Amino acid sequence: MAIKTLIKRRIPENFNDPRFNDLIRQLRVQAVAQKGFISGETLRRVGDPREYLVLGTWQNIATWEAWKASPIRMEIQKQIDALLGTPTDFAVYEYPYVEK
Repeated sequence: MAIKTLIKRRIPENFNDPRFNDLIRQLRVQAVAQKGFISGETLRRVGDPREYLVLGTWQNIATWEAWKASPIRMEIQKQIDALLGTPTDFAVYEYPYVEK
């Protein structure tokens, strides 16, 4: 069953490091190539442009967990968190009904 991932990042005030956008693009390129990736979008919060939310759709929890544990994703994530000075928040959601 497909699952949704919510990835939240908080951008520091007056943050303007071009490496951040490059790293986000790298994550996107790598994620799209992963088995089980269905879709993803990046949003910025209205009223608080320092908060970013990435919504992902994956075929199942196993494909998401494989991507989340991949060394390339972990290395890029480490660099993002170091730039932002705060950890990224991850949450996984499933549909509340059972498919038959």
